[in-house]
Amino acid sequence: MSPRGVRSTLGARASGAATTLRVLGRAGVIRPYGPRTLFDVGRTVLRWGTGPAGGFATLAARAPHRVGVVDELGELTWGELHRRANSLARALAERGVAEGDSVAVMCRNHRGFIDASIAVARLGADILYLNTAFAGPQLVDVLEREAPSMVIHDEEFTGLLAGADVERRLLAWTDGGAGSGDGGTETLDQLVTAYDEGDLAPPRRHSRIVILTSGTTGTPKGAPRNEAGIDAAVSLLSRMPLRAGWRTHIAAPLFHTWGFAHLALAMLLGSTVVLRRSFDPAAALRTVQDERCQSMVVIPVMLQRILALGPDELAATDLSRVRVVASSGSALPATLAQEWMDRFGDNLYNIYGSTEVAYASIATPEDLRVDPTSAGRPPHGTVVKVLDEAGREVPAGETGRIFVGNGLLFEGYTSGGSKEVVDGLMSSGDIGWFDDTGRLHVAGRDDDMIVSGGENVFPQEVEDCLVAHPHVEEVAAVGVDDDDYGQRLRAFVVRSGSVSEDELREHVRANLARFKVPREVVFLDELPRNATGKVLKRELAEWEDRSHGRARDDSDGEETS
Repeated sequence: MSPRGVRSTLGARASGAATTLRVLGRAGVIRPYGPRTLFDVGRTVLRWGTGPAGGFATLAARAPHRVGVVDELGELTWGELHRRANSLARALAERGVAEGDSVAVMCRNHRGFIDASIAVARLGADILYLNTAFAGPQLVDVLEREAPSMVIHDEEFTGLLAGADVERRLLAWTDGGAGSGDGGTETLDQLVTAYDEGDLAPPRRHSRIVILTSGTTGTPKGAPRNEAGIDAAVSLLSRMPLRAGWRTHIAAPLFHTWGFAHLALAMLLGSTVVLRRSFDPAAALRTVQDERCQSMVVIPVMLQRILALGPDELAATDLSRVRVVASSGSALPATLAQEWMDRFGDNLYNIYGSTEVAYASIATPEDLRVDPTSAGRPPHGTVVKVLDEAGREVPAGETGRIFVGNGLLFEGYTSGGSKEVVDGLMSSGDIGWFDDTGRLHVAGRDDDMIVSGGENVFPQEVEDCLVAHPHVEEVAAVGVDDDDYGQRLRAFVVRSGSVSEDELREHVRANLARFKVPREVVFLDELPRNATGKVLKRELAEWEDRSHGRARDDSDGEETS
């Protein structure tokens, strides 16, 4: 490397280190600790790493008596959580879980999810998080492919797991909240009280976290990651003002990238994590208020359900403590962002990314006020480029494929294969563009785009237009085959008032190009979604009017291109 190149590299490293110190200092992570505490924390990280095994152990060293987790069963301090995980790890080892194994976890948001994660990690085994909304056949297929040595699950999922070829089972939560559940399967609570809670020797290898893709367009794939270290936290904190010691309600599912990200952030920030097993909009508001939370972690459909509550119920809730509402996991409609901030203040942060590339961009309240359709700007340590089909970067305003580079890219699917990579940047699987201010806009999945009469049409643009109608609650549009134009859009709409198909098509015609007007509108009571709020467009693409045995077509025959 030339002297100029060396100077440039050293300068970039120094700048990155300065940014890291500034971000962590602002978040309150850098603070004075006594020599003994610093020694214990440093030794723990060296021995156990920065994943669940080491991250939560550092909290036990830093603040053993601080409340770390609150769920329906009560409170646990970081010290208690540490000792429970040690006991459970010994119990799992006695039952055959060994270093290098994989253990599947199918739990809702409660202490058992955290107990299991830490204990498995302390054995050097990988943790496979299962989607709690899986259907039985889908679940069996995933378990057959991933071949875990044990499944730790809530009792309610026992029936779904009946066909899975995994003999070793452990109940993390029973229907009564404690006890022996079905009388045959051991429970996590039984084991954490029956084994030595002293510290263990660290394994030779660190655990990997395997999170499954959403499966909205096919079979879910396992996306493993080694420990991200502090870079992942700095990336989020650079554009989202979370603070050390806050109380945070993680309503988003912990098994998903977004929910787990905030559980991991708690390891660094020492946040008190407030959990509830299932989401109810009114209960979520009461939880945030009663538990005095300063932050809330959600997926967009949760915001939608909260805002659908009656005006009296919304007015009776005090969210004045809340400084950050962190939303991710699916597209955030522009009208939803505006309505939330108008009601609860400018505390909404929208994160765009994917299981494979982690965080690509973050829209702050300021970004959402200026342009609620934007995905914001890349955070610290992240490079985002929009490329054409030849891999060349396109100018601002021009649409192309979104590629992301950071230290958080996944390693490739457990079943083999990966996402396309160009010059170290990984495809997010989406199409989008940068505007003149540097804000990223996401048009939709690259396989969602249709060509209708020779014109490119992105469903999300049409969805955003339709959802802006005062009598529309939510929308999803998909491409379907058309004899005349190759493809056309079919819009599925959930109404909030009285509106006809013709009125909605006229609304689109008045705001978008003529070829983007849906040829048909189908009214549904609700859109099919997975557990993380993503619309299952695969199901919508296969929709048909069974009463007529054919795809519904109520269009008036007018050409749209």
